[in-house]
Amino acid sequence: MALKLEQKKQIVAEVNEAAGNALSAVLADYRGLTVGQMTELRVKAREQGVYLRVVRNTLAKRAMEGTEYECLDSAFIGPTLIAFSKESPGAAARLLKEFAKVNAALNVTALAIGGELLDASQLDAVAKLPTRDEALAILMGVMQAPIVKLAQTFKEVPGKLVRTIAAIADQKQAQS
Repeated sequence: MALKLEQKKQIVAEVNEAAGNALSAVLADYRGLTVGQMTELRVKAREQGVYLRVVRNTLAKRAMEGTEYECLDSAFIGPTLIAFSKESPGAAARLLKEFAKVNAALNVTALAIGGELLDASQLDAVAKLPTRDEALAILMGVMQAPIVKLAQTFKEVPGKLVRTIAAIADQKQAQS
């Protein structure tokens, strides 16, 4: 069934808004997936904070105008599924990578982060990006390490003095 102009404008506006708020985008060819598999993918996407949409290429290109994902224009070939990460830059890549392991019909075609088009071979690298909580934990560990090392150093000085005195006392007892 053909879309009316108002429906097309609504789809373009919705995808443009999602692209404007997204941290990364992943495009995939979904040919060969069943309706059940697509439903399963959509459910997982909702759970992980990923915006997932199948859009005609012409509408998707219009929706990307004015966003940092304009670089994806050349990647809109054939039936395309768009996944935008809303909460974590690697969320969409992780979702599609895990889903593609189980469903070989899903084929990732392109990725984009920060206005830079990446090849599909970069999927693993993007999928390994830490979530916000993981990044904060890593940052706190890095910030805390010098303080912990300083405290250990200060603690070691009196301990070394006590061990030295104990060694001298043992030596004097052995001599007498």
